[in-house]
Amino acid sequence: MKISMGSDHAGYPLKEHIKAYLTEKGHEVVDFGTDSTASCDYADFGVPAAQALARGEVDRAVLVCSTGIGISMAANKVKGVRCALCSEPLSAELTRRHNNANCLAMGGNLIGPGMAETIVDIFLNTPFDGGRHERRVNKVMAVENL
Repeated sequence: MKISMGSDHAGYPLKEHIKAYLTEKGHEVVDFGTDSTASCDYADFGVPAAQALARGEVDRAVLVCSTGIGISMAANKVKGVRCALCSEPLSAELTRRHNNANCLAMGGNLIGPGMAETIVDIFLNTPFDGGRHERRVNKVMAVENL
């Protein structure tokens, strides 16, 4: 799977850990930065990673900032992106099954590397259930055209 990644300075350490983890598992990672813990703005890196997803250049996106809140809000401004903030495995599973989320956000100051690996694995490997959920997702996505 081809995955775009982005983070701010607070999310940088976890992004780097997850990037290495995904690469080791055979995924191709496109890293949109940041490249250090120097203070920066999450939108500068989360939005380009989300745009690559929206353009179909990658299959999924994984984003990290201090809480995951800001970077998920920025990513959700990109048409076609459904970014979910997950801090535990059940949310990662249900956002794929019920919401067909294509972008995952996590808080680098809130969860550790082991939990992040579990969340990422579940997010990448859980299918969308479709059915009644597809109707609901389509209604949400139609808001982009108002």
